[in-house]
Amino acid sequence: MRFDLYQKETAQLATEYNALLEIARQKLLAGEALSQLEQNGVLHAFQVLIENAIGKAKQILKFKDENVPVSAYDAFSSLVRINIMSDAELPLWNSVIGLRNRIVHEYMNIDIDRVLNLVSQNEYKFIVDFLLNPMPNIQKQ
Repeated sequence: MRFDLYQKETAQLATEYNALLEIARQKLLAGEALSQLEQNGVLHAFQVLIENAIGKAKQILKFKDENVPVSAYDAFSSLVRINIMSDAELPLWNSVIGLRNRIVHEYMNIDIDRVLNLVSQNEYKFIVDFLLNPMPNIQKQ
């Protein structure tokens, strides 16, 4: 798939799931508790956003004719190596990749209060920003 088309679909998905998380955020800020169904929706939204970001990272590497690692952690390390993102951003990405892995593989070991705090504090926005950024500075090598 062409990178520009991939980016367009990535941005559309990011917009949709960001809107869902924003609804949850507004409820939390209003002091409302989220139902179990809503909490599961938050987890699903995070999973989709993070997997979308991992896919975009790998597409960027592919577009730049770089080796595309299997590991999500390695994909973001590669983005740092080729100066697509800063070294300072890597710990945030490693953190959310860990969250995604917990959601998918260790779902009985998730601290939902911590996840909801991420939502209420808007601490996931860097994921959405990455997905919405058309990355005009990316040039094929």
